[in-house]
Amino acid sequence: MLPEENEVYGGYTHPYQPVSSASVGVLDDPRVTQAPAEQVTSQPPTYPPVPVAAPPTPPQKRPGRAGAMVLLVVVLALIFGVGLFAGWEFVGSRSSSATTSTAATASATSSSGTTLEAQQEAAIAKVEPAVVELEVTTAQGRQIGSGVIIDTKGDIVTNNHVVSGEQSIEVVLYNGSTEQAQLVGTNAADDLAVVRIQPFAHMTVAQFGDSSKLVVGQEVLAIGNPLGITETATKGIVSALNRSVTESTGTTISHAIQTDAAVNPGNSGGALINLQGQFVGIPTLTAVNTETNTDANGVSFAIPSNLVQTVVQQILQQ
Repeated sequence: MLPEENEVYGGYTHPYQPVSSASVGVLDDPRVTQAPAEQVTSQPPTYPPVPVAAPPTPPQKRPGRAGAMVLLVVVLALIFGVGLFAGWEFVGSRSSSATTSTAATASATSSSGTTLEAQQEAAIAKVEPAVVELEVTTAQGRQIGSGVIIDTKGDIVTNNHVVSGEQSIEVVLYNGSTEQAQLVGTNAADDLAVVRIQPFAHMTVAQFGDSSKLVVGQEVLAIGNPLGITETATKGIVSALNRSVTESTGTTISHAIQTDAAVNPGNSGGALINLQGQFVGIPTLTAVNTETNTDANGVSFAIPSNLVQTVVQQILQQ
């Protein structure tokens, strides 16, 4: 049998190859004496060199896996970053657009409001100095109304019912001064009259407008002396055109302008104007609520300026 101490274990697995049995000494057999001539000299057995097992090779990582992971992380980071940036830009753009749009709308609204107010202010400033208060004394007492200076002669147009039964007429001008007036003539059928004062320096004359060009919904302003409160302006629109209305005296006004501008006792004979500051009508009466027998809010009527011009010319020619 082979010596155990000469066995090598490792990765090399095929069996050893012993030298020829003729040259191998048998360690277990008893010694046999032979003649000197026949002695055989035994030599130690020889074995082929046993290869030394190489140290185990450490397992290697799969090539490229770590790099792929790093690349994936980078790509994801780039995608996320680009998406985040794009979203931020989009939100910023929308916010900026909304802000710009809101600012533009607010600016346009503010500009529109400012323009309308400026028109109203300019129109009132243009006509207001031509509107006067009339204080009329009659046999029954005093009554007030309004009038409008229409020419440089000092002629003032008003309603006939304002001066009806007059004994004296006092005119309160825009600057607060007073003038005595004379009745020039009347037209009861159209509820119009003309009184005259002495012309004075820097007298303002109202400019007639074309009432046939009025449209429903158009802005208008009423200037007069409601309840004796001088130089009062109210605003409204043209509510309707060509109304036929009858006054308490039985006088019927044809082609009247309906408006929702506030009109009260004392406004009669004053000015209804457009935003160009043109005299387009004379506020004359307010509708009456038959249930309460009181003036109806927002329903009043004016004599159109085209009719006023015609009647005034007739009165002045008498």
